[in-house]
Amino acid sequence: MALPVPKHKDPFERLVAVMKALRSKQGGCPWDKVQTHASLKPYLIEEAYEVLEAIDAGDPAKLRGELGDLLLQVVFHAQIASEKGQFTSEDVAAGIADKMVSRHPHVFAQGAKVKSSEDQVMKWEALKTKEKEHQHRRSIVDGVPKAMPALYRARRTLSKASRANFTWRSKAQAWAKFEEELAEFRQAVKRSGKAHKAEELGDLLMALVNVARFEKLDPEAALHAGVKKLARRIGGVEDRAAAKGKSITQLKEAEILSLWAEVKKAEKKGGRKK
Repeated sequence: MALPVPKHKDPFERLVAVMKALRSKQGGCPWDKVQTHASLKPYLIEEAYEVLEAIDAGDPAKLRGELGDLLLQVVFHAQIASEKGQFTSEDVAAGIADKMVSRHPHVFAQGAKVKSSEDQVMKWEALKTKEKEHQHRRSIVDGVPKAMPALYRARRTLSKASRANFTWRSKAQAWAKFEEELAEFRQAVKRSGKAHKAEELGDLLMALVNVARFEKLDPEAALHAGVKKLARRIGGVEDRAAAKGKSITQLKEAEILSLWAEVKKAEKKGGRKK
């Protein structure tokens, strides 16, 4: 049987009601009804990345839509928890609102002040640590999600460590450490087994992420941009090969390099950065 369309005036309440209807045992959606926290994990990650793509595209309409998709995932998980008597969407909203108030005493409490954005970050971390004392965290770097992409996780861990002065004090020292790890990786490649080479590669990547932090660069975003550029240039080579009646797999190395040079030259003329 068809269910009535929720008509709450408050948009958030309406979304919660729609999700509840979709999960309804009688008349709900067969797919929505069988989902679990675990089965929804891939969609949560996917929607978060689509939000990032919308931000990069600079398209407000697309961003609005993707944020809606991400919000749906939050409400979906909360509805599943609500059915188990654990918590509701309202609990989630109230909890984050309370957290934002408690972590911004310079905004919501008299007498509290911060000198700068950097000062606010330090105070934020101190408040987080105090709030989470009951969780018995042993280290300042605890709490960085293990499911984060590796570059993001490395950057966040290094950033947290730096707030405890556990870091190189200058950009020059960070670069020197990178050069040291590069030399050690080269030696491992020549003389060591796979396990040791992998370990040294990890050290090298961490050192490079630390250099990026000192240079105020986002290594994850930089790598995404690099992959995008590579894909674009490979596509350009394929287009030029097709114009000659060939596929890229039929080209000899010299031909590929020649077409690659043409693509790069065309990009520079068109105003694209190297």
